[in-house]
Amino acid sequence: MSESDYYRILGVNKNASESDIKKAYRKLAMKYHPDHTKGDKKAENKFKKISEAYAVLSDKEKRQQYDTYGSSGFHQRFSQEDIFRNFDFSDILREFGLGGEGIRFSFGGSPFGSRGGQRKQAKGSDLEYEMPLTLREIASGTSKVITIQSQGFTENLTVKIPKGMIAGKKIRLSGKGKPSPYGGQNGNLYIKSRLTEDPVFKSDNYDLSTYRTIKLTDAILGTTISVPTLEGKELSLRIPPGTRHKTKMRLAGHGLPHMKNNNTKGDLYVQIQINIPKQLTDEQKNLVLRLAEAGL
Repeated sequence: MSESDYYRILGVNKNASESDIKKAYRKLAMKYHPDHTKGDKKAENKFKKISEAYAVLSDKEKRQQYDTYGSSGFHQRFSQEDIFRNFDFSDILREFGLGGEGIRFSFGGSPFGSRGGQRKQAKGSDLEYEMPLTLREIASGTSKVITIQSQGFTENLTVKIPKGMIAGKKIRLSGKGKPSPYGGQNGNLYIKSRLTEDPVFKSDNYDLSTYRTIKLTDAILGTTISVPTLEGKELSLRIPPGTRHKTKMRLAGHGLPHMKNNNTKGDLYVQIQINIPKQLTDEQKNLVLRLAEAGL
């Protein structure tokens, strides 16, 4: 379920008493209970939302956590399984004069199991593993071995990292997450890319940038410099006369390959830095003075 304002869902304010919260839930449960809505999927979804809100706000500890960290922070700390743990759903509904048997919350799936006591088998929780990668590994693709703990056993997995898996991108290993506590399918394991620092290049999505320093005379008169690439090649870059400090020049198609289309690449940007000497020899000073006299 997406992050929500539980107080708004139940129609109460943040200072509402336990009694007020219970009354609000009873009123909404009477309206949206499956016995009254006869298979209306929107009503079932609404019933799940109000039940989740009540499961949190009726529990002192969970409510305190929710008030402290807000919706986003709370959902980072509590899964739906955590939210409904120790929530005696059937007793609460019977207290309201509603049927509770046969209704089951299945975390991550449909809010209701089938009637007749058959419970939908919930999938296990997903896991996420942060994989440090260099720019060169992202550019060429690589394989990494990771170790995971599963059902008390240690398992080594070889993970194939595709080209273009830039920072924040994920790949999925099906069934390598946590086992289901109810006999359902295992969750998935997501491998998330984290970029390690590179001494030469910076990245911005699929684009790369680097710095090259030239002399003042080269900036004035123009020159040609060599620029390295991630593949170990050297590219020639012409610096036109009159180039200014911090000018950026683009080498198209020499960035990182796109993850979904390796034939498409980002660009490589070269920032030109002009070296202004702090100290000059007497000869250099005289030359500069002559340039100044000439109006340069």
